[in-house]
Amino acid sequence: MANTLEQFKSITTIVADTGDIEAIKRYQPQDATTNPSLILKAAQIPDYKHLITNAIEWAKTQSDDLAQQVEDAGDKLAVNIGLEILKIVPGRISTEVDARLSFDKAGSIEKAHKLIKLYEEAGIDKSRILIKLASTWEGICAAKELEKEGINCNLTLLFCFAQARACAEAGVYLISPFVGRILDWYKKDTGKEYSAEEDPGVVSVTNIYNYYKRHDYKTVVMGASFRNTGEIIELAGCDRLTIGPALLEEMANSNTQVVQKLKPTTDIQAPGAPLTEAEFRWEFNQDPMAVEKLAEGIRNFAVDQGKLEEMLKAELEA
Repeated sequence: MANTLEQFKSITTIVADTGDIEAIKRYQPQDATTNPSLILKAAQIPDYKHLITNAIEWAKTQSDDLAQQVEDAGDKLAVNIGLEILKIVPGRISTEVDARLSFDKAGSIEKAHKLIKLYEEAGIDKSRILIKLASTWEGICAAKELEKEGINCNLTLLFCFAQARACAEAGVYLISPFVGRILDWYKKDTGKEYSAEEDPGVVSVTNIYNYYKRHDYKTVVMGASFRNTGEIIELAGCDRLTIGPALLEEMANSNTQVVQKLKPTTDIQAPGAPLTEAEFRWEFNQDPMAVEKLAEGIRNFAVDQGKLEEMLKAELEA
């Protein structure tokens, strides 16, 4: 019998949640996703030193201002890692906009254009790129404009139904609801352990998936941020799942039978009127888990972006 990972690939598209190129080679996913934390981790791998050197040298040709050089080197490094990954995966790479722009619609659009330009200058068409943006109101509005330009987006740090609904209504290409971080919050809040079937993150993604299929939204649902393979198995049938190397390895070494849990419906219903900004902000505010985890996620990505920039600044000043 095929191992759990191979069984799973026949039901759901697997995406690697890592910047580690060797891990991607090992598990042969369709796509890959990165974020500031993963880029920081990848930048510390000795084999990737040449990617940093290239980014530093390129940044020096763009500006004489050190702060601008640091920003440019960070963008170029993210793209350099993405380019290496695209040599392996047949599909797309998700590259994230600076988390510090999460509440800046215009700044997010500008950064997205810059990242796409860097990829295109390296010979990669925008059809192989997903621009990752936080699922704030501003991030969703930025994605709506980018999608109209033919730049597909991945809306990340998504924790609640209001975010998912607004993304679908904006015509976003793909969302990344965070399963494990939702579970983390509920375990801490209730002191309770959850079975895979009762896992609040699993329930959230299942509800979003069913809502999208019932209203015939084309936005792709890609569950993310997993804590265990039980969560993954419960979401078999989801459009895509992005999974880290440790859990991919666990699945590859397992023979657990995979049964499709999520399936599209034929009972299609027309959606209601789109959420207004006021309605979105109120509904989001009513979910303390989503409020806390979104803010925490943005802060943590910003911290890791800052650490990466300190590393790049030291290289630039050397």
